[in-house]
Amino acid sequence: QVQLVESGGGLVQAGESLRLSCTASGRTFNDYTMAWFRQAPGKEREFVAAIRWSRETTYYADSVKGRFTISKDAADTTAFLQMNSLKPEDTAVYYCAAGVVGIVVSITAPYRSWGQGTQVTVSS
Repeated sequence: QVQLVESGGGLVQAGESLRLSCTASGRTFNDYTMAWFRQAPGKEREFVAAIRWSRETTYYADSVKGRFTISKDAADTTAFLQMNSLKPEDTAVYYCAAGVVGIVVSITAPYRSWGQGTQVTVSS
């Protein structure tokens, strides 16, 4: 079982930046994909970004492409989401997820481990 712990959320103004961290433990992750999803009040959870742990291939939702960057550390234990040029519509609870994922990385079903979520609020 993989345990995920997120950190780094907060309140910022539009145009500012935040970096979220997701520290993973419990097993090796070479065959895993790690991702960030977010959920705003009254809306469904939506895909933000993902990274294949072994090859570091990255994927992004169109709404964040060019503003957000997903990466991992050299120790292979932490995934990051660097969020630049934040907009009020980025306000949501952000969740880290991990799992053995096939071709489609943007759906929630394959991700068996989830973090507790961290709140990101962007004021206008």
